[in-house]
Amino acid sequence: MLKTPFITKEKAEEIIGQFPTPFHIYDEKGIRENARKLKQAFSWNKGFKEYFAVKATPTPAILRVLKEEGCGTDCSSYAELLMSQKCGFKNPEIMFSSNDTPEEEFRFANEIGAIINLDDITHIDMLQRVCGIPETICCRYNPGGTFSVSTAIMDNPGDAKYGMTRQQIRDAFLRLKELGAKEFGIHSFLASNTVSNEYYPKLARILFRLAVELKEETGVHISFINLSGGVGVPYTPDKEPNDIMVIGEGVRQAFEEILVPAGLGDVSIFTELGRFMLAPYGHLVTKVIHEKHIHKEYVGVDACAANLMRPAMYGAYHHITVLGKENEPCDHVVDVTGSLCENNDKFAIDRPLPKIDIGDILVIHDTGAHGFAMGYNYNGRLRSAEILLREDGSFVEIRRAETVEDYFATLDGFWDCI
Repeated sequence: MLKTPFITKEKAEEIIGQFPTPFHIYDEKGIRENARKLKQAFSWNKGFKEYFAVKATPTPAILRVLKEEGCGTDCSSYAELLMSQKCGFKNPEIMFSSNDTPEEEFRFANEIGAIINLDDITHIDMLQRVCGIPETICCRYNPGGTFSVSTAIMDNPGDAKYGMTRQQIRDAFLRLKELGAKEFGIHSFLASNTVSNEYYPKLARILFRLAVELKEETGVHISFINLSGGVGVPYTPDKEPNDIMVIGEGVRQAFEEILVPAGLGDVSIFTELGRFMLAPYGHLVTKVIHEKHIHKEYVGVDACAANLMRPAMYGAYHHITVLGKENEPCDHVVDVTGSLCENNDKFAIDRPLPKIDIGDILVIHDTGAHGFAMGYNYNGRLRSAEILLREDGSFVEIRRAETVEDYFATLDGFWDCI
């Protein structure tokens, strides 16, 4: 499978003429089409809703596009809740899934009517003290152990800090019911960035069986089950992407087999996808500014790990296209580096690419989620602009690049003290 950029060299040059590199750019057409396909895959469920994981791409223009496609938001902090509110999301269109949560964040989530997803049983008394128990509440489940699909271990929930044990979620439901909760939800996240059509259906079976058991043990009304995120994208070009239609059908079969016979056929299915929704529809566009020939061959670009942390932090692969040289042989092995004073500031290591010249424009793929969002200011490097490529081919700046004045803004008043 080839990875083809959604912008051409000509379009990139047109945008760069107005907004210098580096910048993140998003494909509105692709985002909308993907959101519609997800909705279609789960159209069999009357109450289905996608709660986009704001942490993946906390950009208001993107959130508004997704809102127009019927999505809600999944938030994990006060800032994300406030951003969702300012973008027009209201009441149950916002899910608040956090951990180690400050009191003021529970209070604000309750004030704006967000669905609160409790990460721990000890949070019940805190929530009751801070703002009271809302009528609709959700609890996060952690089964422990390892989670596998077929013969492959996908992740290790037993080492994760999130969620409640089986006994705790039962006790939590009983306590919340006693305190006045009337509608209950179950949430769980067992694996990250899975490229397997089996993940969601297997997770669904675990949560659907849990829902049946909890209904029998506690007598609560379970109104929704949130499959959270974890459906990923193929960062390397040799992998096949997930088929969301197959995934949706697998969840439907589990729903019909487990929930319907137990009298839970009215349960709504929620998802909280981030990477799947946005990653393929974002590029980091950067220009080659240096080359270096020592023990290895290096290509230096004007972006750095401050613009895209994943390769430096995780050793993650992001495909790179040299615009205008898509059909040339990849017969040069290079490291593609940024300017940070850190040796892990590399977008690619020993990567076969076409011959690269200073001034070439590189597209780093799959940065639409956990790309700009994970930016930082190490070495005094500044966050880049974000651009939206509209469906009609026009483009608009949806977040300006940081300036040095922004970098020093929190020091106002300090200079007068020294």
